[in-house]
Amino acid sequence: MTARMVQKRKRRASRLVRRSVMCTLAAICIWTGVPGVSSPTAAAAPGPADQWYLAAMQAEELWKVSTGKGIKVAVIDTGVNPATPSLKGQVLKGRDFTDTAGEATDDYTGHGTTMAELIAGTGRGGGLRGLAPGVKIVPMRISDTELQNKQKVNARDMPDAIRAAADSDVHIISMSMGSEFSNMETRAAVEYAWSKGKLFFSSAGNNAKRGNKPEYPAAYPDVVGVASADRKGSVAEYSQHGDNVDLASPGDDIPGWCDATFKSYCESGGTSSATALASAAAALVWSANPDWTGNQVLRVLIDTAGRSWAKGTRSNYLGHGLIRPGQILVDKKGDPGAPDISPLTDQKIGASPAASASPSAPASSQQPKGNAEGDTAVAGSSKVTEKKDDSNTGLIIGGVAAVVVLAGGAFFFLRRRAA
Repeated sequence: MTARMVQKRKRRASRLVRRSVMCTLAAICIWTGVPGVSSPTAAAAPGPADQWYLAAMQAEELWKVSTGKGIKVAVIDTGVNPATPSLKGQVLKGRDFTDTAGEATDDYTGHGTTMAELIAGTGRGGGLRGLAPGVKIVPMRISDTELQNKQKVNARDMPDAIRAAADSDVHIISMSMGSEFSNMETRAAVEYAWSKGKLFFSSAGNNAKRGNKPEYPAAYPDVVGVASADRKGSVAEYSQHGDNVDLASPGDDIPGWCDATFKSYCESGGTSSATALASAAAALVWSANPDWTGNQVLRVLIDTAGRSWAKGTRSNYLGHGLIRPGQILVDKKGDPGAPDISPLTDQKIGASPAASASPSAPASSQQPKGNAEGDTAVAGSSKVTEKKDDSNTGLIIGGVAAVVVLAGGAFFFLRRRAA
């Protein structure tokens, strides 16, 4: 996040807060209200209308079945600050791959911490509530372009982080960063993570109006590319589209930390937030079905996704559709299918040439093992392209009619950014 972006957010904050307060007087604001933002000079708590993704995905009903307990999510991002009120006790020991003076817990923009809160935040102290508050976060710190311009960093930090996550006991990899440039090392690392049974979510990107070039790692076959949906269930205008989109999740108008001072929340959102919430939804499902593999978790998410087009085909904007964990956890829908076949590629685990060539541990079709219980928290406790008119879907959840909103960086530092 650039200084100019931060200043722009701060200039808009007071105006938007006034409008947000007015919106609380009308129920319609839950779906069509203005973005939720806090004052830039005080750590005001985001209200329920600001955290609309919780109501849209029926979080209170989901938590009666699963909170994500026992699931670990690797957040490959700018670092995760474990001392925010919402993340105290939620963050496990991670690793820094930038080779700078910072640690995995030194978030240099606030972006990674926001993603962690959207996944596992408890909401304590007025912080963001995550969709899966029982999850534990494992931070994997890598560099963005701004950090690369300021300091000498490890040019291999992205593939290094992905491989480390693959070799750990995390279940899910959530990466809300990407680049327009692909490279063999990152792709091999992604395929290796898939061969180890990890479920990998990454942001499709926010440059739909500026070239719409594929973002990596989201565009790799073994990664779930996530698009951003707004409060009405429509694809956000900035959300990139194409064959790299597999699912959509809430992402528009969601609060996030303004900067690395962690003093206030500002208007935020994007495919980054959508990726974090998609990862959280997967964690809820996996926690409730611990005998499933990542392939089976993803298959039921695809099977139950909200869409107005034929099952088994894809929208160019929302992929297989809007993610709906309630269909799985509350309504008990979805066919998990084969444990060792990827629903993205229809390939059996271990069939990827790049993965099989890796000198690391052998491929496995079993679900990743490991339970957050007993771990110690760190400080602070075939594709079809469709027209855009398929991007707005009215859905029925749990028998109640509602408008439902669901939703690699090249070496030499080729414009890597948070999405």
